[in-house]
Amino acid sequence: MILHGYWRSGTSYRTRIALNLKKLEYRQAPLDLRTGAQKSEAYLRLNPQGLVPALETDDGLVLTQSPAILEWLEETHPEPPLLPSDAAGRAQVRAMAALIGCDIHPLNNLRVLKAVRGLTSDGMGADQTSVDAWAGQWIIDGFTALETLVVRHGDGWCFGGAPTLADCYLIPQLYSARRFHVDLAAFPRLLEIEARAEVHPAFIAALPENQPDAD
Repeated sequence: MILHGYWRSGTSYRTRIALNLKKLEYRQAPLDLRTGAQKSEAYLRLNPQGLVPALETDDGLVLTQSPAILEWLEETHPEPPLLPSDAAGRAQVRAMAALIGCDIHPLNNLRVLKAVRGLTSDGMGADQTSVDAWAGQWIIDGFTALETLVVRHGDGWCFGGAPTLADCYLIPQLYSARRFHVDLAAFPRLLEIEARAEVHPAFIAALPENQPDAD
């Protein structure tokens, strides 16, 4: 398999974690989002949306959008499972993942932050402090709810005692939160999960700084 992504992209990061947890072999085809490589003619033929990640499977299928990729991995490579065996548990894990993937991450990705930098009444653009505050607001709101859910459902990880799709989403978002200087002291359970991920081989291998295109 070939993973088209970017070392610091949260969606690429969560996909790497899932691939690693499944112990699947893949090679990376890096795209530097800062230079617009994702908008090249060659890449747009793979992913018309011009976003990362995209996963080329061994039989030539091209998958886009990380939620779809992670669900495909779970369906086609079910061991180890990243979703609980019962319907209620699966719904809870998907809700945790969506809390991050739908309500936090889209508001602090590169495209949105570029737009935020240009949306000021004086036409001068938002400074980095304002951008950090914008991103931090949505991260804190989402993490506040997620902390409660982890207290309710977690046993070392977001849900139960083993990594799930929710953890694939959480760890990259914690990494992103620090980039925006968010104070994470109010989220001890999330930080406990992060501490476990820091010594887990699948999460270590997925770290942004461990990728071939990392600065």
